[in-house]
Amino acid sequence: MGKKGTKTKETIRRQAYRLFAEKGFQSVTMTDICEKTGLSRGGLYRYYSNTGEIFAEILSEEYALADRIERKEKAGVILEDMLETIREEIMERELSLSLAVYEYANLGNEDFFTRIHENAKKRWMHLLEYGIETGEFPAVDTDRISDLILYYYQGLRMWSRVISFEERTAEYYVETIKQIIFGDGKDQNR
Repeated sequence: MGKKGTKTKETIRRQAYRLFAEKGFQSVTMTDICEKTGLSRGGLYRYYSNTGEIFAEILSEEYALADRIERKEKAGVILEDMLETIREEIMERELSLSLAVYEYANLGNEDFFTRIHENAKKRWMHLLEYGIETGEFPAVDTDRISDLILYYYQGLRMWSRVISFEERTAEYYVETIKQIIFGDGKDQNR
């Protein structure tokens, strides 16, 4: 696929994400996505055959962690960037996919979410192990800490859909994760 096709797919996913966050999974149609993106039905179907395919691809997008580790970036810097992204997501209530995720999972897609969770956990464990290897992070139980990071985050994202959080709620999440990993909660951009 060329640059134009890649850019078009990114536009489709970005606009569909907003629709899924606003309306849930089951209420979004391919027609809604055509209207939001300005694509014809044929143009949209050139890239995706249904809303489930688009949604699954949105949920499967991965943080470019392996590339950063391969480039030997500092683990603390990568962690800070990931936590900042999470902090922003927690506070963007209108962009929460929690309702859509719940609906999609209830359509018999539990195995898909198990794979998504396992991949996310592997990424977090990989980052923690990398930080331990480089001496930036103290030795921690990477399995346990990865679960904590993911479930704490997902809980906040789900509740942010129904409860207005103050900025400090997202800050507490970030500080707590840093404190667990570093022991003091301070910025560790060494």
